Amino acid sequence: MRTTFVTFLFVTFSTGGFSQNSLTTKTGSKMKLNAGIVTSKLEETKKFYTEQLGFGVTFQNEFYLLLHTPNKQAELSFLMPDHPSQQTLFQPAFTGRGVFLTIEVEKVDEWYQQLKRKGVEIKIDLRSEPWGDRHFAIQDPNGVGIDFVTYTQPEKQ
Repeated sequence: MRTTFVTFLFVTFSTGGFSQNSLTTKTGSKMKLNAGIVTSKLEETKKFYTEQLGFGVTFQNEFYLLLHTPNKQAELSFLMPDHPSQQTLFQPAFTGRGVFLTIEVEKVDEWYQQLKRKGVEIKIDLRSEPWGDRHFAIQDPNGVGIDFVTYTQPEKQ
């Protein structure tokens, strides 16, 4: 359930469902989202997101990594499993299934070519869907699917 909720929030954030990294609630207070994945692959994850996708490091210590998108509109965190500083709820490692991220970009064809040139394995080739998505997908070192998408007009029926 938590995985589905986190995925929903991150997808909403990354696809423009929210225009900023902080929201204003009905009470007027601000809310900021930071989705997280528990993994022992902190260094591989850091290398992948920074070198392949252009993310920046907001914060890092021996058990936690906080990354931000190139435009700093969204953040994604990674936490070592079974770390004694964390409560039981945040200790089990992600098993590599059931989570995906959507990254909305202006020129998906350029991203596709760029990542192919870098040798990133493409899991779903670039394609246009009848509902308006033009997209392709890759996978991070933790097994998280990453769908790069540019939204276009749906096909007329």
